[in-house]
This record gives sequence, structure tokens and C-alpha cells, in this order.
Amino acid sequence: MNNIHPTNIYLTRDDKEQYLKQKAKVIWITGLSGSGKSTLAHGLERKLAEKGYLTQVLDGDNIRTGINNNLGFTAEDRNENIRRIAEINKLFINCGIITINAFISPTNEIRQMAKDIIGEDNFIEVFMDTSFETCTKRDPKGLYKKALAGEIKNFTGLDAPFDKPEKADIIIDTDQLNIEEGVQKAYEYVKAAVRW
Repeated sequence: MNNIHPTNIYLTRDDKEQYLKQKAKVIWITGLSGSGKSTLAHGLERKLAEKGYLTQVLDGDNIRTGINNNLGFTAEDRNENIRRIAEINKLFINCGIITINAFISPTNEIRQMAKDIIGEDNFIEVFMDTSFETCTKRDPKGLYKKALAGEIKNFTGLDAPFDKPEKADIIIDTDQLNIEEGVQKAYEYVKAAVRW
């Protein structure tokens, strides 16, 4: 970090980005349960890491079991879940880190809240455009079977809303692209945004 002024007490985001030789961005992947969000997130992380970028993936596995383990799935808890995640993203942004998020974040309103907290210039929205029918067939966790049997209430896409993003930066149509093609499409967009 040779470019840091010796009398400056605080390291800035710019200092850290220079050190890491990357621009910090938030990649926010939204879509129905089973649409491939986490698979895309981890594939994109690996692709970026191969090129020397420092990243962090946030998804239900590391958020719902940790910082948000006290939240349920009411509308209020879903809002609070996304609010906390957005605040975590702000911290990573200020560290110069590229953060890749994989969350249903079902409404335009809730995604706009995240974007407002994080900052529009820092935010890249990715929409996993996968139909309810396709997700039902995949059903990797058996959630659709339970929801259709009435065992899960307020299930996104069934009896709770999912708003398709109005202006996603990247759309991954999983009926047309396999995961490798989806990762490559996302990578091509993201690499231009994070290149130092």
C-alpha cells in the first residue's frame, strides 16, 4: 500500500481497492428457491478467484445459521433479513471486497431497500429467470413438494409474491443456459465492473 499518505490515520475504501487491485462491488442474485442462485454465486466466486479477485459469498447457509438465526419468514423478518445483509455488504464494500449475494429477496421493494443501503453505483442485480414449474421439477431441498402439500405457508412464488426485477443488470435464463454458460455471462459483466 505504497500510495497511502503516511499522515492519514484512516485507510479509505480507495486505499484498500488499490491494495487489492480491484473495485469493490455487490453482486445481488435474486430468483425463486431452486433457481440456481447459490450455484451461480459459487461458480462466479471461483471464476473471479482464478483471476486474482478477493470475494465473499453470502447466502442462506452462512446468514440464516449465524447473524440472522433469530429471524423467521414473516414479512417483517424477511425485510429485516435483507436489511442486515445489505448492512453487511456495506462493510465488505468499504474493505474493497467483491461480495456475491444469493437471496430470494422476493419483491422489488425489498431489493430497492438493499440497493438504497448499499448504494446504486455499488450494486449489480442478477436475475435467475427460472420458472416456478422448472423450480418445482428441480426441488433440490424438497420444499416445493411440502409447499404444494400445504406443509409450508407463505412460500415464495406459490402463496407469497415474487416480483421479477424491473431493471436487472444481468438476466440468466436457466431454461436456455447451463450453469457454466450462466457463470460465464455473469463473469463477463462483472469483470468489467471490478477491474482496477
